[in-house]
Formats: sequence, C-alpha cells, structure tokens
Amino acid sequence: MPNEPNPKQQAAHDHGSAPEQKPIAAGKAMVGVAIVVLVAGALAGYGIWSRKNSDRVLADTTTALAAPTVIVAAPKQGSPVDSFVLPGNVAAYTDSPIYARTAGYLTHWYFDIGARVKKGALLAEIATPEVDQQLAQAQADLNTAQANANNARIQADRYTGLVQSNAVSRQDTDTFVNQAAATAAAVKSAQANVERLRELQSFEKVYAPFDGIVTARNIDTGQLIDAGVGAGAGKELFHLQAIQTLRVYANLPQVYSSNVKPGARIGLSFAEHAGKMYQGTLVRTADAIDPASRTLLVEVDVDNRDGELLPGSLAEVHFKTPPAGPAYIVPSAALIFRKEGLRVGVVVNGDVARLLPVVIGEDDGANVQIVTGLGAGDQVIQDPPDSLIDGEKVQIVQPASQSGAGGK
Repeated sequence: MPNEPNPKQQAAHDHGSAPEQKPIAAGKAMVGVAIVVLVAGALAGYGIWSRKNSDRVLADTTTALAAPTVIVAAPKQGSPVDSFVLPGNVAAYTDSPIYARTAGYLTHWYFDIGARVKKGALLAEIATPEVDQQLAQAQADLNTAQANANNARIQADRYTGLVQSNAVSRQDTDTFVNQAAATAAAVKSAQANVERLRELQSFEKVYAPFDGIVTARNIDTGQLIDAGVGAGAGKELFHLQAIQTLRVYANLPQVYSSNVKPGARIGLSFAEHAGKMYQGTLVRTADAIDPASRTLLVEVDVDNRDGELLPGSLAEVHFKTPPAGPAYIVPSAALIFRKEGLRVGVVVNGDVARLLPVVIGEDDGANVQIVTGLGAGDQVIQDPPDSLIDGEKVQIVQPASQSGAGGK
C-alpha cells in the first residue's frame, strides 16, 4: 500500500526522536557525595548543639529557680556619739556579815532588819559562862605566877648580895637568879592568857563595825551561838550594809574599753523609778578584759543618802562614748548566728552572697548597731534564710510595697 511507512524509515524516525544517554563523570559523583555528607553533618551538628543548648538552658533555669530570693538594703549610718544601755548590778558600798567570836547563849538582840545603825552600836549580847570562869582561873594563875616571881626575885637579889662576900656559893646564886627569870616569864605567859580571855569576853557584846542598815537577822534570844565562820562553825548573826553610796557594776564590751575613763558622769535608771535619771560617777575599772565574756568590768558610784535606791537591784547604765569606728544600723533579723560566730549576709557582684563576721554594739531589740565588719556601700540581706551559704547565688527582689508603688 502506498500510504504505509517504510519499516526502515520508521526505524530511522524513532531513532532520531530519543536522545542518546551518556555515562556520568567521576568528579561530579564525588561532589554530590560530598554535598550529601556535609548536609548530613550539618544536620547532626545542629541536633547536638540544639540538645546541648537545651540542657544548658534547663540547667540555668534550674539554678535560677533554686537560688534563694533575698531583699537587700544599705545599712544606716550610726550616730557620731555612741549611746548604749547596759544592765548593771547594784551593790552596797560596804557589805559585811556579822559572826560571833565567842560561843554562848544569846541573851538579847537590839536591832531588827531595816534598822539603821551607827558605827559602834550594840547589836546583841551573848552569855559566855565558860569564858568567864576561864578568865577567873587565868587571873588566879596570874596572881600565883606574880607571887612566885616576886619571891624568886627577892631570893635572887639576896644571894647576889651575899655572893660578893663569899657567904653563899656561886652555884646557889645562879640557881636563884635563873629561877627569878623563869618565874618572870611565867608571869608574862599568864598575863597573855588573861588578855586572850578578856578579848573573848569582850566579844560577848556584838557591835556594828560601820554605819549602815541591818538587812538580815538570823538569831533569836536563847539560841546557842557558835564562834567562827565556815564549815562546822557558827552561822551569821546579822548582815550589815552601808547604803549611803552604792556601787553599780556593769560589763562593758571590749570595743568600748578604751573610750571610758574614771571620772566620767554616767546616767542610771531603775524600773521602780520610771522616768527618773540618776547621775553616777565612773570611779574605777578592772583594767583587764574578762577572757570569758570579752568585757571590761566598770564600777559606777551613785549617791544614795536619800535611801531611794536599794542594793541588789538591777540598774540600766547609760553610756555615751565616741564610737571606735564607723557604726551602722541594721535590723536584728539580718543577724546570722553560726558556730563560727555572728555573721551578716551581703550581696556582692550582683548575685553572690557573702557572710561577713561582725561585732555588735547597741541592741534595742528591733535594730542592732554594727561597730565592726560592715561598710557604707554593702548591700545587707534583710531577712536571710537559715540555709544561706557563703558564695551562694541569690536573686535580689524588691519588697512588695516598693514593687506595688512602682507599678502605679
């Protein structure tokens, strides 16, 4: 058929329409592999970085959430003249227990507690019949000794005169002379015994050793009184105190020990005399720091001729002294008590807690004066947690009142 294509022409036509495929070059294959490896490495590196970054963010978030939140404030500057109050123990200027020096029965006492007595006033009388008899016997012995001594002296004088004419022997003369010396010594011994017993007899009367007030009476009429003091001896008869001037003892912190001098005027107040201030004089100090309390014992004398103040009471001693250095005021709640000593927490470098050792001065309960350990620029942690550690990270927050005020 004339319209049908020739098989050879059809084959030539098919061959011309499909391009001929050539083999891929080796360089291009290596580039493709390298691209694939780089893409895979980049994806793996990104995955590792992403995981590490997530771990770091998680650790930072956990650390930030674990850090305690604190409120900080700068300490207030203390006053240039340091005024502080210390407790003081009030004691009588002279305080003496009265004991018996001789044994016997109490026949009478003349003053009871609260009585004001003068020096030399008769407080009590003790009957001592044994001492009286001993004194009578000692007096008789003295008389005998004096008679014997007188006779021996006469004999010695006689023999001394006769020996000059050889009427008596030298040996007999020496015997009587020695006998006279011995009897004279016996007289002195007997006289001493009489004086001793007279002294004991004089103690039958008990006298006040100074002007004062009787604060205790521990005996009554008819009681047996034993002499002396101490274990197995007699008990105290009276207690006498001189209260015209009172001594007030206070323990001054070591930091102020160099700022107090004898002669300074010191204010004293008492709970039973509210609103009234008494003036005393610092008369002496111990001139030594107590190693147990690190304080200096001071004595303040106060005039008590009106008798308003009582020995044994508690006084508030008001000291005014220049501070040893810059002093700062912080709330009492800022103090941290550790076994190493007293500490105050501050924040440094914006988020690091430091525990500073401090020495306190005046303490009024709400606020404490820091005399050593703080600086003006320190950021003091106001209410530190008990678990706060030196060097620990913290978060500073503003008080609720301040944050609320800032939001308005």
